[in-house]
Amino acid sequence: MPSWYESLVEEARLAAFTLLDRAEELTNPTLRLGITGLSRAGKTVFTTALIHALMRGERMPVFRAMHEGRIARANLEPQPDDAVPRFDYEGHLATLVDERRWPESTRRISELRLVIDYAPARGGRRSLTLDIVDYPGEWLLDLPLLHQSYADFAAQSLSLARAPARAALAAPFLGGLAAASPEVPADEAQARQLAALFTDYLAACRTESVSMSLLPPGRFLMPGDLEGSPALTFAPLDLPSGAEAAPGSLHAMMERRFEAYKERVVRPFFRDHFARLDRQIVLIDVLAALNAGPAALADLEAALDGILAAFRTGRDSWLTALFRHRIDKVLFAATKADHLHHASHDRLEAILRRLVERALARTEGTGAEIDVVALAAVRATREASVKRGRATLPAIIGVPEAGQHGADAFDGLAEAAVFPGDLPENPAALFDPSLGFRGLADAEGGDFRFLRFRPPPVTRNAEGRALALPHIRLDRALDFLLGDRLR
Repeated sequence: MPSWYESLVEEARLAAFTLLDRAEELTNPTLRLGITGLSRAGKTVFTTALIHALMRGERMPVFRAMHEGRIARANLEPQPDDAVPRFDYEGHLATLVDERRWPESTRRISELRLVIDYAPARGGRRSLTLDIVDYPGEWLLDLPLLHQSYADFAAQSLSLARAPARAALAAPFLGGLAAASPEVPADEAQARQLAALFTDYLAACRTESVSMSLLPPGRFLMPGDLEGSPALTFAPLDLPSGAEAAPGSLHAMMERRFEAYKERVVRPFFRDHFARLDRQIVLIDVLAALNAGPAALADLEAALDGILAAFRTGRDSWLTALFRHRIDKVLFAATKADHLHHASHDRLEAILRRLVERALARTEGTGAEIDVVALAAVRATREASVKRGRATLPAIIGVPEAGQHGADAFDGLAEAAVFPGDLPENPAALFDPSLGFRGLADAEGGDFRFLRFRPPPVTRNAEGRALALPHIRLDRALDFLLGDRLR
């Protein structure tokens, strides 16, 4: 089937979905908010905290609709998509509040619907249906594959694998690849071996000490019920320029399975979920990249560039709005701001803005609003000053998770005061190789500067219900994402 015909069919299906969504919005104003995050960014925690804040109506001075008392209530309702798992808000909240543990990372797409009753600034009563679509950031990084051939994918993947920052991690895979000729007859055992070596290499790149971000295909690291299927049993081969796949060859097998991955995994996610979003927040663990050093920062910058390129950003005209969704607001959020003293929060935000600078330039003139924020959806620390000799240092205090080591071993029960250090005032110091930045972990002699803290104790009311979850700038994120729809 010609590619132009497939594209035409796909656009027709997307237009049909959009028309159905627009028809529903005539009687039921709805906003579909996508929440995603790269590895260890705290996506599940953010989603839980966002829902809790809206339902509890806590004090949030920057979220104007809530601060002005115009949100009457927010109630959970059954989600619209029967085939999509529900986001387990109640279970995740209990883990945070009752057990003081961080919830397990979500490894699949999930949804939840909130109906917000509010009073517009000019008076009266209205409601907004908020459909939250929570999905792994690794899936977002798969979207560029839709426009790549297998040869393109193989060349890009091997170029990354052979880069200095990854070559040692990729050595077992590259060794196995050297013994695999693309033109040999297809062999299932060889395909499985190469796919396993390729997956191990991707997993090694994601470890905390390396913190690479650009790691497609995303489902290789979170296969779910597709584990072991042919659609996830392929790997990039070293192909001669312009090589055609001979029938029955290993090259032909890998190419066929790559196309199956696009059609069975990537395209349905794009069509059924991603292409229907109105707004998006992307959560990023910038501190992990800072720990790992310049290679991780450069990789994160490339990943964020690819992420923004995947969005259909811009404001719709009345005509195009009927047939195609466009994301009109995107918020990039650097998480774990509570690992820093407040004096470094603006600096963390400036580093993130520098990371998305190239991507932001591409969206100029589209009409989309794009912003960055440094936040902690659930604040695990508080601030204090500590004496070190004659100096007084700004510190953070919290309960480090058990098993970590600083000056002492932590048991997960006792509080500790930590001086987290300062981020540079000028982000350029982190991106200019001539200035010698090697990573915060390197500066600390190979140990990570940022500890992992347990969730904080939460105040309860007389009925035993959890009150406010402490946060940093969650209200600012909510105002950007939802504020204009609650005026």
